[in-house]
Order: sequence, then C-alpha cells, then structure tokens
Amino acid sequence: MALRMTELIPALSDSEIAAIDAEIAHVPYRSAVAIDALKIVQAHRGWVSDESLRAIARHLEMSAEELDGVATFYNLIFRQPVGDRVILLCNSVTCWIKGCDKVQAAITENLGIGLGETTADNAFTLLPVTCLGACDRAPVMMVGDDLHQDLDPAEIEKALSGEPNRD
Repeated sequence: MALRMTELIPALSDSEIAAIDAEIAHVPYRSAVAIDALKIVQAHRGWVSDESLRAIARHLEMSAEELDGVATFYNLIFRQPVGDRVILLCNSVTCWIKGCDKVQAAITENLGIGLGETTADNAFTLLPVTCLGACDRAPVMMVGDDLHQDLDPAEIEKALSGEPNRD
C-alpha cells in the first residue's frame, strides 16, 4: 500500500505538541488553549491545514468542527496558505472614510495583487480585516507584526519594504 505524501509528515510535530502541552498546564481544561494551539501551529507552518486542525482538536479533546469555529472566527488564524508576509488592510467604516480604498489601490499597484491574493513569489498576501483597533490613526494596516497608521497611498512602497511607520 502506497503512502500519501500527507501521511509522511506528522500532523503535529514534537515541538508543537510540547508547546501546546506547556499552555495546557496553565488551564483547567484542554480546550481552553484552542487559540493558543492554533497560533503555535501557525507560527511553525505559516497556516493551519485541515489535517493540522484535526490533530490539534484530537490533542485538545474537542471536535474538529468546534475548533474550526474558533479558527474561522479569529481572523488572525490562516486556514489556507499565505505569503511570507501577510498584509491586513483595515476596511472598517473609519478606515474607509479616511481612504483605505486608495491605500488598497496603491498596494495593488505596487504588488499586483487584490484582496485575498498572494504575490507570485509568495512574498505577500493581502487580506481585509474589519478592525485593527487604531481608528484614531486611520487608515491602518498591518504588514506582518508591524502596524502602519495614518497611511498615505504615496508611502505604501516604504511600508511594504519594512521601513518603520512615521509618528
């Protein structure tokens, strides 16, 4: 019987299990670390596949459906492959009023991708997000872990290059 490629790679690595178990040690029941477990696997793999989600659910003694509900509700868990750097562009009412559509157009012009797309070199994925909690500095976006505020479409290239945001 031939093994499928997915059977050759463990659903959870020993280091992922150890990190999840370290979180479990601090809570009264295993499923309380659902978001943490998803973040751990995503930190190692870049996203959470269906196979990984099922393995996490088994380890946490909860249903895969329940864990998927957590994963899909929490917009920082990626359930499909993403680029090396994820751009989260806020499209809340405040950001929209302050010009997030112009920021999106500048990103599209610079990278050649629209919302939900990844660059051909897998460097960036552009995703919409409802709020990043910085409405007073709209429009805003996150590139990886870096929050960029008071965005000017003319400065998008600088933000994408990793240069710090101006204050």
